[in-house]
Amino acid sequence: MPDLSSKTALVTGASRGIGRAIAVRLAADGARVAVHYASNDAAAKQTVADIEQAGGQAFLIPCELGHDGDLDMLFAGLEAGLSGVPLDILVNNAGILDPTPFEQVTPEAFDRGYAVNVRAPFFIIQRGLPLLRDGGRIINVSSATTRIASPFTHYAMSKGAIDVLSHTLAQALGPRRITVNTVSPGVIDTDTGAWMHGSAEVEAAIVSATALGRVGQPADVADVVAFLASQDARWTTGVTIEASGGQWLGPG
Repeated sequence: MPDLSSKTALVTGASRGIGRAIAVRLAADGARVAVHYASNDAAAKQTVADIEQAGGQAFLIPCELGHDGDLDMLFAGLEAGLSGVPLDILVNNAGILDPTPFEQVTPEAFDRGYAVNVRAPFFIIQRGLPLLRDGGRIINVSSATTRIASPFTHYAMSKGAIDVLSHTLAQALGPRRITVNTVSPGVIDTDTGAWMHGSAEVEAAIVSATALGRVGQPADVADVVAFLASQDARWTTGVTIEASGGQWLGPG
């Protein structure tokens, strides 16, 4: 298990699903974790309670991304929680998936998706760089949908922008020894992925399209993030690691 003791981390969208698993895993590895969330107070408090019960450290930052003043609120909470200590690990996980078919997507829905999935991580990184320690880690959560012709068109487009952001910033931040990498989950068993349980046939189709033969779990992604956050990944930057179990690789 990586040793992140004395490290600090911000995980956006950390009250549930993949973000929660990432926060819990980084805390288990020793990091003090800022648990950002949008609105689900009960889920966020439970995440912190679970971390503390296991002997870890965490604090909450409520802030709904994609609105005016969101970064002011986010960084006020982060700086208060850090109490002058630099940030070591930034995980941009928060995102929204709108399954609306291409023909029915409205400009408002398109803009909302990009506000959360693209604009927010872009400016969180920009504003967070003065707080981020040299040798720190930036890990952006994208999606395996960028590799295929996805029915989630504008969602996949927004995640493609994250892929570009990561390898571009990896080059720019190399002189500070800050690594920037992307983790791309496939279909994961979370609230966002609950659509797969709509019928036994849909879930079976997901499993059959996955080389490793099961539905992905949040911890499957969190473990990859933990590696990229660790000293073991010191020579890894500008890459995308797909944590999908080998989904959509070809005919089964």
